[in-house]
Amino acid sequence: MAKADPQGGRVALFTASMRGGGAERVMLTLAAGFAERGVGVDLVLVKAEGEYMDMVPDAVRVVDLDSYRTLTAVPRFLRYIRRERPVALMSSLSASDAAVLIAKLVYRGRLRVVIRQASTFTESLRDRTFKTRQVMGLVRSLLPLADGIVAGSEGVAADLRAQAPRAAGKIVTIPNPVVGSELAEQAADEVKHPWFVDGGVPVVLAAGRLVLLKDYPTLLRAFSEVARLREARLVILGQGPERESLLELAARLGIEDRFDLPGFDVNPFRYMARASVFVLSSRYEGFPNVLAQAMACGAPVVSTDCRSGPSEMLEGGKWGRLVPVGDWRAMARAIQATLDDPRPAEALKARASVYSVEASVERYLEVVLGSRRNG
Repeated sequence: MAKADPQGGRVALFTASMRGGGAERVMLTLAAGFAERGVGVDLVLVKAEGEYMDMVPDAVRVVDLDSYRTLTAVPRFLRYIRRERPVALMSSLSASDAAVLIAKLVYRGRLRVVIRQASTFTESLRDRTFKTRQVMGLVRSLLPLADGIVAGSEGVAADLRAQAPRAAGKIVTIPNPVVGSELAEQAADEVKHPWFVDGGVPVVLAAGRLVLLKDYPTLLRAFSEVARLREARLVILGQGPERESLLELAARLGIEDRFDLPGFDVNPFRYMARASVFVLSSRYEGFPNVLAQAMACGAPVVSTDCRSGPSEMLEGGKWGRLVPVGDWRAMARAIQATLDDPRPAEALKARASVYSVEASVERYLEVVLGSRRNG
């Protein structure tokens, strides 16, 4: 556990871990951005583990609750609050949100609480276990207690207003901080994967956890059609429980020699910068970080027109082709068309620049600190 800050006034960002997910990377980016602006930051983790731990800057204090489940860590979390007295708390992911809102119940006016809603609430409920749906129901009932609620896209915000109308007045939309000043340098890093080195055969790329909501089976079926018509390869960066089933599907489709799952990479940008096309195949999203990051690397993109985020980011298809969720034939046609006629890299980079880390961090600070920002 960290020692108390003698000056007080620290902000606590609470989430489960620093494993390699989009929500975790956003919380890490915000913690670093707050610290760069002179704000004392505690990154409070249920378990201090994960691929991003080595990326936590020295200016950010890590508080390890050393537990294996978020809700069982609540007593330790409350003790941390009582001892450290942070001026504000922000959480991301449903179990963390529940813990933070419970803390708000306990401490009421002595604690400012901000909830970051990473994904569409309605769609998230459909893919979850009964226990997780119970937690999300608790979060929904307690949301009016929050001092601020940040949605990553207008679609997420609209859905949340419908799900929690009593909290509607506290919801603001702030795009995720995904395009940082270091991204161009990271994109220029060397890639050792042979398919990205030879440059002779187009590579279709995707990135994200290997889970059902990302709907990679649709991407594999689409790619099998593309590979029937032309030389191409498919790489999906990430790890997760669907790995073996994806390998089995690739074998059934006869594309196993043109498909690779190299695992999680802390720097996916170097792959994005060399991809012929980047594909987001998700059933739903909140704000798909990888889509903005791929464009920032100059990669032409194809995305499902899922709830929510992609259509907003691509302005209805202006910056990349949109296809119906689960439609592998439409996805195959879009990949083919993009390979034949990609959007200009510089135009994509310019579009992605609106999702800068700097602008997002400033807006988040205004919500998290409230009147203290100017006080």
